[in-house]
Amino acid sequence: MAAEVRAEAAGRSSSPRLHEQARAKVNLTLAVLGRRADGFHVLDSLVAFAEIADELSLEPGAELSLEVAGPRAGDTGAIADNLVLKAANALAERRPGLRLGHFRLHKRLPAAAGIGGGSSDAAAALRLIARANDLSLSDEAVLDAARATGSDVPVCLEGRSRWMRGAGEILSAPLPLPALPAVLVNPGVATPTAEVFRALACPIGPLAAPDPALITAIEAAGDQMTLITGIGQGRNDLEPPALALRPAIAEALAMLRGQPSCRLARMSGSGATVFGLFETPEAAAAARRGIAGLRSDWWAVDTLIG
Repeated sequence: MAAEVRAEAAGRSSSPRLHEQARAKVNLTLAVLGRRADGFHVLDSLVAFAEIADELSLEPGAELSLEVAGPRAGDTGAIADNLVLKAANALAERRPGLRLGHFRLHKRLPAAAGIGGGSSDAAAALRLIARANDLSLSDEAVLDAARATGSDVPVCLEGRSRWMRGAGEILSAPLPLPALPAVLVNPGVATPTAEVFRALACPIGPLAAPDPALITAIEAAGDQMTLITGIGQGRNDLEPPALALRPAIAEALAMLRGQPSCRLARMSGSGATVFGLFETPEAAAAARRGIAGLRSDWWAVDTLIG
């Protein structure tokens, strides 16, 4: 059943409903370079986006409200805590007088899954409000609202492949990566990000530098297999602590790596979603069917990442 908060009829408008996709974020690499004195971890992560997405729409109006439906609606928790509303309120605080309105979120992506579902939803909300108010995504109020909403929201704002650095606030120019056929698998265990970082136990201290060889290998890749080879030179530093906390992630990785056409398998973000990279969409689809046949209780999709 859809959880919802409804606007009063007087606050609704007859403006056309606006629509955005909130695509899944995939951390193809994720190095933790250290921890700053303010407690934030410093990252160097290659972020890309999959075709699988939540759907968010906005009926512009005076009142702010949200309803949630879809196959993963039950994962989203209390409406009042949803990042769509948090992002909208953050932008409204910075730009008083904005048209807001009634959001509808069709939820397909699992929550607390390392693929930025809530962050991507929040970024889509900012894009919709910006469209409704003729704001540019480069407007400082939009960027500041994204940073205030969550560390992954800035990189999700445009939904393009980039290096994400610092505590998520430093973004490279977009990278024109070749599209990668992939399978995303989530074994149905939530892995809250804060819990994984605590398990990492990274002390405050000197910061390491990004790996220049990895950066060169990825940015010079002109085809799928060269890119996969470059990604393979990287790592996800959150994978070991996440596997220790949630052994089901190791099972999902082993199942992906056991697929005969899988070229690389790794965890995304803080988990529990893992991804496998393949040479062709057909190979990815076959692997997804094989995994679904063995573990029908898991969330598994074949998609393109790029």
